[in-house]
Amino acid sequence: MIFDTDIFIWVQRGNSKAARLIDKCEDRYLSIQSYMELLQGAKNKTHHKYVKDFISEFGFSVLPLSENIGHRALIYVEEYALSANMRAGDAIIAATAVENNLPIVSSNAKHFKAVKELQLKVFKPD
Repeated sequence: MIFDTDIFIWVQRGNSKAARLIDKCEDRYLSIQSYMELLQGAKNKTHHKYVKDFISEFGFSVLPLSENIGHRALIYVEEYALSANMRAGDAIIAATAVENNLPIVSSNAKHFKAVKELQLKVFKPD
């Protein structure tokens, strides 16, 4: 399963439900886009190290960009930017999930609901 960036943010905020979700999943994946977003959101070097250690310790496989992912993300932005406010980062994350035939879990369903071929699992933090 691919975890959207927001799931990690919920864990950082102390949400035990998000932590259990990650813990019970054996195959953990992360789009390179989400990894970059997490690192970009780090407030200092300590937080930066925390993000990197968390990804490593929990055995996440970071899925790289590929030509197919880039092409699919471009199509998503062309198709859904105006109608569903699809942003480039979310398009890359969705394309990564679809290209790797993996479900994605996110609490931001509105960011992904336009992508029909996406296997979306909605996380409710409360």
